Amino acid sequence: MVRLRVWEFSLLVWGLCFTCRVFAQTTHPGEVSALHAIRKRLFDPMKYLNDWSRGDPCTSNWTGIYCHDKVGTDGYLHIHELDLLNMNLSGTLAPEVGQLSHLEILDFMWNQITGDIPKEIGSLSSLKLLLLNGNNLSGSVPDELGFLSNLNRLQLDENNLSGSVPKTFGNLRTVKHLHLNNNSFSGQIPPELSQLHGLFHLLLDNNNLSGDLPPEFSALGNLEILQLDNNHFVGAGIPETYQNLSRLVKLSLRNCSLSGAVPDFRWMPDLIYIDLSWNQFTGKIPSNKLSDRITTIDLSHNRLSGSIPEKFSNLPSLQLLSLQNNSLNGSIPASIWQNKSFNATARLLVDLRYNMLSDISGNPSPPENVTLRLRGNPVCNHANMQNILHFCNSDAGGNGTYDGLTNSTALH
Repeated sequence: MVRLRVWEFSLLVWGLCFTCRVFAQTTHPGEVSALHAIRKRLFDPMKYLNDWSRGDPCTSNWTGIYCHDKVGTDGYLHIHELDLLNMNLSGTLAPEVGQLSHLEILDFMWNQITGDIPKEIGSLSSLKLLLLNGNNLSGSVPDELGFLSNLNRLQLDENNLSGSVPKTFGNLRTVKHLHLNNNSFSGQIPPELSQLHGLFHLLLDNNNLSGDLPPEFSALGNLEILQLDNNHFVGAGIPETYQNLSRLVKLSLRNCSLSGAVPDFRWMPDLIYIDLSWNQFTGKIPSNKLSDRITTIDLSHNRLSGSIPEKFSNLPSLQLLSLQNNSLNGSIPASIWQNKSFNATARLLVDLRYNMLSDISGNPSPPENVTLRLRGNPVCNHANMQNILHFCNSDAGGNGTYDGLTNSTALH
């Protein structure tokens, strides 16, 4: 009789434990409630989220919901990723998203979401990726996003956000990619961003930013891409301290109302892409040799004077040299193309239109891989110079029509 009772007791305990284990395989009720609130704010014309009304988010594999494999210490499953990329969703972001306390990835990229960014997102202390780019979000960015202490990537680009860039972003010490381009941010770039010593990419192009470029950015020793095109830094220059950005691969400051001298880039051994076009830079082009990796040098539409540096001749990877619409004078060094070795697909565009260049030193006949444009220079008055009119009569110039670089230089 005693043995039977022990056996019955063991069976009862086993049954209770089994029941507990089954019960534990559910999503935390607070997170389920948050998902329902998020869903109510969204319009889903493609019906991607229809399964959000059935079963449990984690165990029923709701669209865009990814959960940790193991039950948490509280006995529940927790959501670590909300991925609603490119689902043609519209509506607004619910503040309840801040209740997904174990979230590591929040991805609403390439939808049509409108309204403000909820400040509650700033409470997601485990968040590593915040991807809201390619929507119609508006208003200012909440300071609370600067509290995301584990964030690796912040993408708010391609929206309608305005106001200033939050100074609190200087607290994002783990962030490596900060993409704020193609919005309507205004005011000065906060110097506090110089505290982001692990930052790889800083993209602030196509905004309404003004003031000076922060010289403190020289502390960004790991920065590879600095892209600030199409802003309004009227009268500002490039700080000399930027020469310390030794890991820079791309520097793009096109159409920023910058002035002063073009900096010396010889201390940037990995530099591939320089675009300082459509500014008001003056003085001579620095004569020191650039990186062997450089593919693009665009200094067009400035107020540069002096001669074309001979050091532009020994750049084996060069694909584009654009110096048009300046006040450059003297001779054009033919060694720019003569000293290059071309493979079957390599191309080089040398655009020197509308300067004050008087002649070509060396062989004036570039190889077929080279497009040379000389229109608007005194050299074009030398009709007796071999092939000169071929490079002067057309804006296409050179040996055939130039239709773009063979290798992409639009790094981002």
